[in-house]
Amino acid sequence: MERSDTINKNINIKDMTLVSMFSALIMVGAFIKIPIPLCPFTLQFLFTTLAGTLLGKNRGAMAVIIYILLGLMGIPVFSNGGGISYIFQPTFGYLIGFIFGTYITGLIIYNGKFNNINILIGCFAGLIIVYFCGMIYCYLMRKLWLDDPISITSLFLYCFVLAVPGDVVLCIVSTIITKRILPIIKDKGI
Repeated sequence: MERSDTINKNINIKDMTLVSMFSALIMVGAFIKIPIPLCPFTLQFLFTTLAGTLLGKNRGAMAVIIYILLGLMGIPVFSNGGGISYIFQPTFGYLIGFIFGTYITGLIIYNGKFNNINILIGCFAGLIIVYFCGMIYCYLMRKLWLDDPISITSLFLYCFVLAVPGDVVLCIVSTIITKRILPIIKDKGI
């Protein structure tokens, strides 16, 4: 009985450590801004995707949830600060999308074959979910809360067309990193 308790504690400590590490990576990613004309982007998406590919659906989503909760508690971990009022930012939907995107990415990768195509499909599925949540939230917040409606065309242009190319590259980078690191993680029993 004692041995079983020790094993369960080790698994929980291991999970807590991995989830905490990825929450910290997502925080750091929020402040690594790559200046691209018209639409600079951060590395948050890279680390949320890697959380899904390397930790799996549950632990990956938990890392994102912890990151978001820390930001909503007032710790300035989001790219523009923190606090509960952040839910009124038009871009908060992307943070919500990170939870679901990470979950779906992990679900696809761990339920399919371990190859570049499956990993890339998982990353792109997560990307689509993140942008879907982000765009819907942005549209609703601007229309209902900010009283500054945006047309569907402008929404698509500014919230997708200009922003998605960098994240497509990050999907490819995530695939390469996952293909190299995941076998090591599995061999070590992590």
